[in-house]
Amino acid sequence: MNIDKELDTRGLNCPLPILKAKKALAEMLSGQLLRVVSTDSGSSRDFQAFAKQTGNELVEQQVTGSDFIHILKRR
Repeated sequence: MNIDKELDTRGLNCPLPILKAKKALAEMLSGQLLRVVSTDSGSSRDFQAFAKQTGNELVEQQVTGSDFIHILKRR
C-alpha cells in the first residue's frame, strides 16, 4: 500500500485525531491515502463514524501494541 501522507496523533484524545485527519485530507487529492497513528482507544470507533459522515473510505484499521492505525482514502 502506497501511503501519501502520515499523521502522528499519539497522545492526543478525541476529537483531535479526527480534526487533524480532516485538515490533512482537505489538503490531499482524491484517491490519496492518509495513515493516522493514534493512542486513543476510542479512535477506531471515531474513524469509522468519520468515514461514514464524510464519504472518505476507511481502507484499513489495525492495532499494533498501543498504537491504533487508521488508513483513509480521500474521496
